[in-house]
Amino acid sequence: QVQLVESGGGLVQPGASLRLSCVVSGLTLSGYTWGWFRQAPGKEREFVAAVRWSGGRTYYTDAVKGRFTISRDNAKNTVWLQMNSLKVEDTAVYFCAGGRAILSTTQTENGYSYWGQGTQVTVSP
Repeated sequence: QVQLVESGGGLVQPGASLRLSCVVSGLTLSGYTWGWFRQAPGKEREFVAAVRWSGGRTYYTDAVKGRFTISRDNAKNTVWLQMNSLKVEDTAVYFCAGGRAILSTTQTENGYSYWGQGTQVTVSP
């Protein structure tokens, strides 16, 4: 059984940093694209960042470029999302996801088959 377990969320002030972790069990990271999505209250879930299985290329939504960094450690079966310079508008539940996304689906939910339960990130003055 495949499980994705996120951790690292919390309540922080604007400008702070957090590092989210996603520990994967039941399959290895290699051969899959791994991403982070988020869902703010009253809004649809949206793409945040991804790292493709082939070549390790990374993708980011414009709102987080330069502030967030996605990375993966195949040996630890873990995916991270380093979030710096957090803003109030980053407040959301963050979800880790994995799948055999093709290029056209890397930034959409359709590219991912496996999802974690989410971790809450709240940025408040």
